[in-house]
Amino acid sequence: MNALPVIDIAPLYTGAADGWQRVAEQIDRACRDWGFFYITGHPIGAARIAALLAAAKTFFALPVEEKLRIDITRSAHHRGYGAIASEQLDPSQPSDLKETFDMGLHLPAEHPEVLAGKPLRGPNRHPELPGWATLLEQHYADMQELAKTLLRAMTLVLGTPREFFDARFHEPISVLRLIHYPPRHTASSDQQQGAGAHTDYGCITLLYQDAAGGLQVRRVDGQWIDAPPLAGSFVVNIGDMLARWSNDRYKSTAHRVISPLGIDRYAMPFFAEPHPDTLIECLPNCASADNPPKYPPVTSADYLLARFADTYPHRRER
Repeated sequence: MNALPVIDIAPLYTGAADGWQRVAEQIDRACRDWGFFYITGHPIGAARIAALLAAAKTFFALPVEEKLRIDITRSAHHRGYGAIASEQLDPSQPSDLKETFDMGLHLPAEHPEVLAGKPLRGPNRHPELPGWATLLEQHYADMQELAKTLLRAMTLVLGTPREFFDARFHEPISVLRLIHYPPRHTASSDQQQGAGAHTDYGCITLLYQDAAGGLQVRRVDGQWIDAPPLAGSFVVNIGDMLARWSNDRYKSTAHRVISPLGIDRYAMPFFAEPHPDTLIECLPNCASADNPPKYPPVTSADYLLARFADTYPHRRER
């Protein structure tokens, strides 16, 4: 009970039906028991990760005034740089000891949904660093495909059509985030954590974390356990939207980051979130007379914006 499951998803790339079923059942157990698991055997290589880490360190080392040229608090569609303490994931604790860069699906200004003023829709706001935009946009696309592969596997056990999630992830509002956690001694108080305890808002999250450690997951009995770095892996966890879709068959599990002592920590989560108009409502096979739907239907965008308002002071002011 003190170690998250590790699942080799390589069979999902062979096409063999028995391999898909085997991996799907492993994912199902992990989602029921933990809401968290590691994946290995994915197609994202070490060279890509090294390039992203180098880019992240270069960006976060820039002077604050340079980073604030793409200040996320001045973005109508939640893109750009988030300064230290601009996010408060746990309202009972001080704002988080981290700085961030957020990007989403790049939609040009002339896209119909941008022209219509739909929330969370618009162009990305990248720093002016050589190769940055090309690298980040490609990684966003590749992580979206990885997330969709995992979701396709879940359809085998959730009893939904194979294309269920594919259809709902057309032009998604998924977010790729780069995070820098400064060392713990820079905290404003003993209570300030790297990231306060929270559940993720979207469907699934795929996290790369460097060797610094600090991620903790809350077990069903309330105890916190470490989720240490595992070379070549992503940590995957269930978000609130998939918990609602599955009627809590899959757990959206609380987690936090305790900033490490004496070193910086870098992490790169990808939050897979469907098209903003997607209706999140209980899947037919996840409810019964004895287990009726627990949550009212809500669109992806409405749910996300409500959670942002709880987390970001600048969103509450709008």
